[in-house]
Amino acid sequence: MRRVKVLVTGPFASGKTSFISKISEIPVVSTEKSLTDETRVVKEKTTVALDFGRITIDEDLVLYIFGTPGQERFSYMWDVLSVGAYGLVVTVDSTDYRSIIQGRRYLAFFLPKLKIPCIIAANKQDLPNALKPDEISTLLGIDPSIEVLPCTTTEGDSVKKVLLRLFETIDELGIVGDYTNEN
Repeated sequence: MRRVKVLVTGPFASGKTSFISKISEIPVVSTEKSLTDETRVVKEKTTVALDFGRITIDEDLVLYIFGTPGQERFSYMWDVLSVGAYGLVVTVDSTDYRSIIQGRRYLAFFLPKLKIPCIIAANKQDLPNALKPDEISTLLGIDPSIEVLPCTTTEGDSVKKVLLRLFETIDELGIVGDYTNEN
C-alpha cells in the first residue's frame, strides 16, 4: 500500500481545518485553541500546531493529510510539518482579497523548499462574491502549471476533487515513494 503525505496550508481562516475535517475518515487530530486576541471576531478557535486526517482512496493508496497553522506566530511548525510531503494544497478564501494576497507568502515559503506539486484550493466558491479561480491565479501571480481549483471546504466531494487532482499531478510527474517508507 502506498502512503502519501499531503500538506495543507494557507492564511488564517482560509479553510484548512474544515478541508481536512470534511474528508478525513478518522477523527481529526486537531490542536485548535480559543482565540484571545483581535482575530476572535473572525472565528473562535485557531490551529496552534497541526491538524491531521487520513483518507483511503483505494486499496493501494492512503493520503495522510497534515494541516499547518495559519497565523504567523505559529509558523515555526511549517518546516516541521513539511518534512516528507509529496504534495501541497494552499487554501485561500475566495471572498477575501487579503487572504488571496497572503496566499503568496505561503507559496513563497513552501514551493522553493519542497519542490513538490501544488494546487490552490479556492475556498468558498459557493458564495456569490467569490472570485473565480482565474482571477485568483492572476492575483497570486503564479506559474500556469499551478492549478487553482474551485473548492468549498464544507463539501466532501469538493475537497476530494482537489486531493484527487493533486495526486494525479504527483503521479503524472512520476513522483514515487512512501511517506512511511514501508512496502
